[in-house]
Amino acid sequence: MTKKAAVLAVDPVNGAGLFQYLETFFENDIPFTLFAVAGSREIRTNSGVRITADATIAELKGREGEFGALVFACGDAVPVFAQHAGEPWNAALLGEMKTFAEQGKLLIGHCGAGLLFDIAGIAAGKRVTVHPLAKGAVRHAAATDSATEIDGNFYTAQEEHKLPELLGKVVEALK
Repeated sequence: MTKKAAVLAVDPVNGAGLFQYLETFFENDIPFTLFAVAGSREIRTNSGVRITADATIAELKGREGEFGALVFACGDAVPVFAQHAGEPWNAALLGEMKTFAEQGKLLIGHCGAGLLFDIAGIAAGKRVTVHPLAKGAVRHAAATDSATEIDGNFYTAQEEHKLPELLGKVVEALK
């Protein structure tokens, strides 16, 4: 049975990465719901394209059982995450990552995803790849310089241009 993906998009989100996930899921008949990691469903891409998500991150709470995977679409909001970590949507993001990890579900992402998995306390000892600028901030996971990493239920790509190398494996895992 195909697993449904909860796709989490920050504001602003990296459109190149987000649309690769969405198009890959669409083309492979993988159901997904797009959640805005924001106070409303209205978000934008780094380039200013406006997107209306299906729901907000707050609306994922209690629905985790519907999904077999959490996909984190990175963006410009991540470099300033520490400045906004106390926002309810960012606290919810880390909480949902933790919930999905505790349930043994797939955790997928690119760019800063490995760092946020680390911050959430769910990636200790796991190999993850992250954007080179974020690598030094990873404390408990094993950050690598690889284009992609798969370690257990963690699927990470260094940045959006490396996603094509990972997405085939993601599709296999979700099918």
